[in-house]
Amino acid sequence: MRKFLRKLIRILLNRNTLFVVLLLIQAAMLVLTILFLSQHYLPVYAVLIALDVVLVIYITNTSENPSYKIPWLVAMLILPLFAGFAYLLVKTDAGHKTIKQECADKMRETKKDLTQDPAIRKAIEDAYPDQGGLARYIADYGGYPAYRNYVSEFYPVGEAMFEAMKREIKAAKRYIFLEYFIINNGVMWDEILTLLKEKAAQGIDVRLMYDGFGTQFMMPHEYFQKLSEFGIQCRVFNSFKPFLSSAQNNRDHRKILAIDGHTAFTGGINLADEYINRKLRFGHWKDGGILCKGDAAWSFTVMFLQLWDLDTKTTDLDPYRPTELIHGTTDGFIQPYSDSPTDDENVGKNVYLDIINHAKRYCYVMTPYLILDHELITAMGLAAKRGVDMRIMTPHIPDKWYAYETAWSYYRELLEQHVRIFEYEPGFVHAKNMTSDDVVSVVGTINMDYRSLYLHFECAAVLYGSSTVRQVRHDFDETLHHCIEITLGDCEKRSIPKRMAGWVLRMFAPLL
Repeated sequence: MRKFLRKLIRILLNRNTLFVVLLLIQAAMLVLTILFLSQHYLPVYAVLIALDVVLVIYITNTSENPSYKIPWLVAMLILPLFAGFAYLLVKTDAGHKTIKQECADKMRETKKDLTQDPAIRKAIEDAYPDQGGLARYIADYGGYPAYRNYVSEFYPVGEAMFEAMKREIKAAKRYIFLEYFIINNGVMWDEILTLLKEKAAQGIDVRLMYDGFGTQFMMPHEYFQKLSEFGIQCRVFNSFKPFLSSAQNNRDHRKILAIDGHTAFTGGINLADEYINRKLRFGHWKDGGILCKGDAAWSFTVMFLQLWDLDTKTTDLDPYRPTELIHGTTDGFIQPYSDSPTDDENVGKNVYLDIINHAKRYCYVMTPYLILDHELITAMGLAAKRGVDMRIMTPHIPDKWYAYETAWSYYRELLEQHVRIFEYEPGFVHAKNMTSDDVVSVVGTINMDYRSLYLHFECAAVLYGSSTVRQVRHDFDETLHHCIEITLGDCEKRSIPKRMAGWVLRMFAPLL
């Protein structure tokens, strides 16, 4: 009993508990205020209803994605007193506007350091006509060029990438930049931290940036501040604060390790033991990642510095330019890119759409979450209808029950359009890969869900015509041996409560 009381006291005094309590108090005060006004003052109630009517007209006429409009309209129908206030909170939030302006300023400032070589653009368009437009789009509207001088390595599991990360950290000579959504104590982080301490002691510039939601609640209070004692600079991106704000949605979901301007990693792998199967939470953890060396690594370095210096007016990138020349191959092309929720360009989603729309023989997708908008459903269905072997691989053992039930709500619609769906039976798929026609592949951090496609900061790399493209295809083929295929019969066997849960969750998926 005494042990239980001590544990309960620790929980109650924990800062995370305090954050949750403060948020609940604010939400409760908002609800009580609206209920009080509506019950005691009929004119106020009428004003609130009138506000919803005005907002419905406004939302209907905005250029927002229809998938976002419908949940808001439904919310205003079901909860007319609260939904209008919630919408205004999201649209007028000062925190989101601040981040949006800072990102816009930083992108304009650093764009001059990421210019597309016209010869490379032409070479891609000549060699791969169907993908030439995609390369042009990412360079012109995403701000990230394609490269030819590079070397890439694809890793089908976190364990393999972990070993490569340690190898490259040991070889660092000038700086090591890390940016991760999740960092948690364990074997993986302990081994990397030991290497970082050694490198910092050698005078190497070591910087670590972590997300204020993904990591902040996992580590002890002031843990990262103490790392400064070892010469490691740490910054939190968008620190989670106990205040109702739509800016809390804009998380840094990227995973980047950039070294000396000529070496970089990205993919689905965070710095925690489940990603290397040292800790089994949802069966076997199937992930994926990529290493690129050479000119392309510079784009990942700039991505890191853009967010690291987000609140500073100027960023001098010259000190971080690579001094060591990496001789790559002529093995196709690579184009790293980032996606930001603070502009009107949904680069991550548009890259996926373009690849699906140009697929001729096959298009394979690995994703941990399947929460699609109308455009992606239509694109996948149309691809399958015109004879493309369209396949999607998702987890059989989910990490979030609600995401799993929502994914199932899409299965029938996709299967009826001849899209094939497979679940990874041994555990959880966390890889975010797409590959098509042995010509183009994407490896990165971008899930097939609303948060990745619209709300988070994300990154990835597109590969055109390289041997790595075929490695991504091979990984999909090998993983299929451990999958079960979902059929329309499986959808029929789904229990009524589970179907209804999926329908309800799907209706509000864009707002979750």
